[in-house]
Amino acid sequence: VKQLSGFMENREGRLEKATEILKEQNINILALSMADTMEYGMLRMVVSNPDAAKAALKENGFSAKLTDVLAVRLEDQVGELHSLTLILCAKGLNIEYMYSLVSGERKAIIVKTSDAEKAAAAIREGGLQLYTDEELYG
Repeated sequence: VKQLSGFMENREGRLEKATEILKEQNINILALSMADTMEYGMLRMVVSNPDAAKAALKENGFSAKLTDVLAVRLEDQVGELHSLTLILCAKGLNIEYMYSLVSGERKAIIVKTSDAEKAAAAIREGGLQLYTDEELYG
């Protein structure tokens, strides 16, 4: 799936403005991760319409880019996250970051790895499932 990412100045009102822009474009935020430093924040989101969201944010002065990430379906039970990390580590893949997605009936872990194609194959071989774009954005 596509993740929308961007740097944002760490000042009052910037996140509010970004969410307002997406709201005005009728774009739903399915998952969000925000990491900050003293000067800027790194905003990562999975949204209902990644291309439109990127264009709208750029038109309003925000940095925005799309990145491929994996949306891994996980059951709400003990050991599911460990199963995912075990599968990826067994293939020598580095987990760069991850965050959760819970939207309606959709539950997933968003994962960025050192090799998305290899990770997707390993996840499927390991018995876990990935969301498709259509399943997530629909």
